[in-house]
This record gives sequence, C-alpha cells and structure tokens, in this order.
Amino acid sequence: MVRGHGLSQKRKPPSLHCHRHCRIRRLRRRSLRANCKPDHLGIATGGIPLKSFFKVLSALLTPNFSWVTLLSGVALAVIGINVLTGTTEPAAAAKQTKWLMISLGMMAFTWLPHPKTIGYTSFILFLVTLALLVFLLIPGIPNSIVPVRNNARSWINLGFMNMQPSELTKITFILALAWYLRHRDNYRTLAGLLPPFFIMFIPVILILKEPDLGSAVMFVPALFFMLIAAGAKLNHLFTLVGIGLLGIALNIVMIYTLPNDMQILKKYQRERITQFVGTKPEQQQMAMRLVGSGGLWGYGEDRSKLIMRYNFLPENENDMVFAVVVNRWGLIGGLTVIGLYTVFTGSILLVGARLKEPFPRLVCVGFAGLLFCQGAMNISMTLGLLPITGITLPLISYGGSSLLSTFLMVGLVMNFATRSRSILVRPSFEYDNADAIFQ
Repeated sequence: MVRGHGLSQKRKPPSLHCHRHCRIRRLRRRSLRANCKPDHLGIATGGIPLKSFFKVLSALLTPNFSWVTLLSGVALAVIGINVLTGTTEPAAAAKQTKWLMISLGMMAFTWLPHPKTIGYTSFILFLVTLALLVFLLIPGIPNSIVPVRNNARSWINLGFMNMQPSELTKITFILALAWYLRHRDNYRTLAGLLPPFFIMFIPVILILKEPDLGSAVMFVPALFFMLIAAGAKLNHLFTLVGIGLLGIALNIVMIYTLPNDMQILKKYQRERITQFVGTKPEQQQMAMRLVGSGGLWGYGEDRSKLIMRYNFLPENENDMVFAVVVNRWGLIGGLTVIGLYTVFTGSILLVGARLKEPFPRLVCVGFAGLLFCQGAMNISMTLGLLPITGITLPLISYGGSSLLSTFLMVGLVMNFATRSRSILVRPSFEYDNADAIFQ
C-alpha cells in the first residue's frame, strides 16, 4: 500500500509488456558484453570499444618514469656525440649521430609487441643470438665477413654496418632469464641456482672464445641483480661470489707460480693483471693524468681538442672516453655524467617497481643492473680502480651496436610502462551489477 493525495491505493501489478521489455534489455546487455572482447591494448575487437578513446589517450600520455629514462638516455648520447668531436677520431661523431637516429627509430618497434609476446619468443631470440656467437667462431670464415679487431672476432660485417652479436645477446639473455624466473621458486635452493647459471654460462663461454672479456663479464651482474629481485637467498649468492673470488685469487697465484705452458689465461690477460697489481699500464696512467689535469671546470672544447691531439690516448673514443669528458668539462662535467647515469638507471628500476607482472619487472631489474655496472666499471677503469678489460661507457662511447642495443632496452622499458598504465583503466561497459538493475 502506498499513500498518495491522502488516499490508499493498491499498486498495480506490472504488465506482461513490461516484463518482456526488461528481459529484452537484459539480453541485449549480455550480448553486447559478450561480443566486446578486448585485445591486449584495451580496444574492443567487436561491438563498441571497452575503453573510451580519451581514457586510452590519458593512459598513454600520463607522465611516467620511462620518459625520464628516454630523456636522460638521449642527453647522454648527445654528450657522447659532442665528446667524440674532441677525440682523435672526430669523424666518429657524424657516424654516431647517424646511429642515434637509427637507434631511436628502431626503438619505436619495441613498443609494438605485447609483453607476453616478448616473453613467449624470448628463448627463440636467445637461441638466434647464440647462433650468431657460434658463427663468429666457425673457422675458415673470411675476414671480410668476420673482421678481426684487437685480436678478437667479435663483429659481423653486414655491409652497411659491423654488428656485434654480444650486445644483442645481453638483451635476449635478460629476456630469457626473466621468462624462466617469472613463476618459479626452486632457485631459493642452492641446487635450484644451477639452471640460471647454466643459461648465463652458455653466452659467456662463447664470448670468451672470441675473445672479449669485457662483454662476457657484464652478464654476471645482470644475473645477480635478477636473482636478488626474484627472491633468491642472499647467503647462497654470497657463497657463489666467494667461490668466484677464490677462483680469481687462484688464477693470480698461478700467474706468478706456474710456467707459461701451464697457464689458463692468455698472455695479454695475464699482463693486464700483473700491470694492475704492480705498475699500471701506460694507457691507464695517461687517462688518470688527463682526468687530474681537467680540474674543476676543465679546459674547454678547443684546448681539450689540442691536448687530445698531442697526447695520444689509446681508445679515447671507446674505453677511455670518460677521461675526455673530465678533461674537457672538469670535475663538474664528470659528476654531471655520473648523475645522468644515476637518473637513467634509477628510472628503469622505478618503472620495474611499479609493474605488477614478474616478467617485465625482472627485465627492468636486469637492464638497470647491467647498464649501471657497465658504466661504473668503465669509470673505475679510467680512474685506475679496476684493470682495463675493454668495457665501454654506455651511450657515450663510440659504437653503433652498443648504442642500438641500449635504446632497444629503453624501448622495452617504455613498452612495459605504457601498457601497464593502460591495463589499469576501467573498461567503459563493465558493470558488476548490470543484471540487478533490471530485476
């Protein structure tokens, strides 16, 4: 009973037409939601879009830390191009500019595939890059295809460029390892760490055969950073680190005690260790003098070019490029570069921290650990804190393969960050109580 205008009236029962109308509306609502199946971008493949255009646009354009990664990476690359004009290879600056444009263009393609697609194909890509490393070691291949530089067969001549497969292998190794670790917990035991180390040792052994010690060493910090992020026990990792340090100490003892025909390391590798333990090599001493003479503000562009021309520093456009940076811009310039590297790698870690899925999160940790350790080790070599092992300074040292691989990493980080934000947007026609409204 309801009251209206002071009179008591009975509610009229709903008509048959009303029941039929409500049933038709519910069926239409269900068919609409059944036909609108979203793809991985959040856009419907049938019916009408699940997300409005403006919501997707907002998700794509909302500032996130991946844009900080891109901007700081481009800033470091521009600094590198400017520094290369003051080295003994000034023509390298023009080539590096061309490679920067190509790298930014190739980076755009890493935005296209979905992270799951990248994960599903990660081991296939890893096997392809391993096949390229094996190709470098096949005897009988002419030097026109596999050129020899610094007594190493590390490049493949493609005609328009010399590609270094070890740079691409760093990316595919991190992708494959992240895909393996994403939902496993057996690596929390000491025996469970064997498969990840086996995945690492395959490319490391192939790269050492080239030989390229600097590239091979960089796989180790990437592995340890990813295992720590995945939840491996620190006491197990410290045990493995202790075994590795013991092996290094035994090699040093063998250098001074065993005859040459019983040595494990090659002659030039033994010389680097003995020079570091005793008197530092001339290349490292010259780099340290150039760093010290830069002072607080450096010599400036013109005077630094003259210093580099008359004080020839070997590999000043590659391994020792940080000495050129500090000589030109002084301590302030060196600290600025270190600060940009901190922002660059730190923003990659922040992107990974905001992701929900384990695979892209582990990939970001691997990329950040690899690039941070590579930059830190190169600067330490220049300052005489570590022996020279041929490790370049990411984004600043001359090299098309290194620049391309670094920006491919940046593109993958931006892919993960952008898609994770679009997934968080609520679909337009997703109503939890849609049926209850019409009952």
